[in-house]
Amino acid sequence: MVRFINDHRDQYGIEPICAVVPIAPSTYFRHRARQANPTRRSPRARRDDELRLAIRRIWDANFQVYGPRKVWRELRRQGLVVARCTVVRLMRELGLAGAVRGRAWITTTHAQEGGDRPTDRVDRQFIATRPNQLWVSDFTYVATWQGFVYVAFVIDVFARRIVGWRASSSPRTDLALDALEQAIYARRGADTTGLVHHSDRGTQYLSIRYTDRLADAGIELSVGSRGDAYDCEHHGVAA
Repeated sequence: MVRFINDHRDQYGIEPICAVVPIAPSTYFRHRARQANPTRRSPRARRDDELRLAIRRIWDANFQVYGPRKVWRELRRQGLVVARCTVVRLMRELGLAGAVRGRAWITTTHAQEGGDRPTDRVDRQFIATRPNQLWVSDFTYVATWQGFVYVAFVIDVFARRIVGWRASSSPRTDLALDALEQAIYARRGADTTGLVHHSDRGTQYLSIRYTDRLADAGIELSVGSRGDAYDCEHHGVAA
């Protein structure tokens, strides 16, 4: 998508393109900045990039069933000396895991333990009388032939529509934030007075970056119990 914008930015402009395709301008500029300054990255970061490619290659070549221990051994057989804990860390960042007997689901919500939890302003009453009164966010995954695709989305309860979303092959930490950025950009210029953002207590929604972005946009934070942020099927949300 970034490449598409690069190819057509001179003809149509960046913001008009972003208004049509599902990407916020801030996301585009962030990717451009990363591409423009690759030499500023530390040696460890560049080494991690190389290892991620090798780990992904080995994991795919072995039918996506290898766990960290087998991937680490295969790396060593191929002459790549790396600590096993590094393989564990990078596979976790990539969202890669080995086949586990007796478990057929993936946990996408990791509750933040300790500390004060924000108030639940919704109490499972997902009702709105106007647009931009209540947004709910969630994070899930979809199984495909190429592996799992992780999806973060923001829903306007009144419109029953997804107003911001992002998808990725790995559950990266900024996936939910990118979906929020798109929702905020899509509703720019609209009246968002008193807007409440509701989610479960996953760490991606209680992170400092996420809560600070809500505060900057003047959006109130509401947090429910684990896994009850929104039932899209029962509420008839249209994509």
